[in-house]
Amino acid sequence: MTNSRKEVADGSRRRSDLADLVHNISYEVMPFKKTEQDVLDHVPTSVPLTVTVTEAKGIDTTLDLTERLVRHGYRVAPHLPARLFVDAQHVGDVMARLGESGVTSVFVIGGDAPKPVGAFADAFSLLQAMEAANHPFQEVGIGGYPEGHSVIPQEAIALALKQKAPLATRVLTQICFDATTTSSWAAGIAGAGVELPVYVGIPGPVNRQKLMRISAGIGLGQSARFLQKQQSLLWRFLLPGGYNPTKLAKQLGTAAPKVRTNIRGLHIFTFNELRRTEIWRQELLASVAKKDDRL
Repeated sequence: MTNSRKEVADGSRRRSDLADLVHNISYEVMPFKKTEQDVLDHVPTSVPLTVTVTEAKGIDTTLDLTERLVRHGYRVAPHLPARLFVDAQHVGDVMARLGESGVTSVFVIGGDAPKPVGAFADAFSLLQAMEAANHPFQEVGIGGYPEGHSVIPQEAIALALKQKAPLATRVLTQICFDATTTSSWAAGIAGAGVELPVYVGIPGPVNRQKLMRISAGIGLGQSARFLQKQQSLLWRFLLPGGYNPTKLAKQLGTAAPKVRTNIRGLHIFTFNELRRTEIWRQELLASVAKKDDRL
């Protein structure tokens, strides 16, 4: 039994407050030209990372960056989009490559490609192929959707999660700006038998200009889909006061303990705003420590 599965078995539906969430934070980064140096400059090796895949750069760019960051001492989980894998041989080759590089964690998704390039149309089929290939990973993350999906029916999402869960060790959610919705969703999947630890995805302290620059650098087709997926985020930056990640984190810290869930931490969509994200994380850690000192 993996540590994550043992954690759930031993402490199912434990109530996590803000301090728990803040002390269990990971960052998502995008594989651009300056990403490696920005990580080295601003992110401690104690912070786990995931690396996304863009259609324009392909999966090898993500694997290359993952391997370099692992050599620097980081714990890194590359995104593995099912729709970019050609066949079982391709899956086996990637598993062997990552295993030899010392990668112990991956994040398996369906992917945003309009059509699969090969035999895998969704994350479940890739997870099955990975299992058949005797993958070497200690941690296998899968996606969660607290607010559903724009093109996939809710029933299909719920079924897919139940199918994927036995082949995974954790759930990383998509962005949801309503803490109550996220907590209720997490309680719901736990009640339905999905007892994996959940890490809630929230945006870090990024501005809309940065989002626009990122969208311009990931390829035309994917850029359009990226902007469509991030519409709610962009609109929040246009509103007076803008988006505040601290406020959302605190709301989650208040909402999560009210219901029994498997929420364990936060997964920060940094949009490569790494310096600002790390400053924000340190400030949040300090505020939690200060609160603890007063108790």
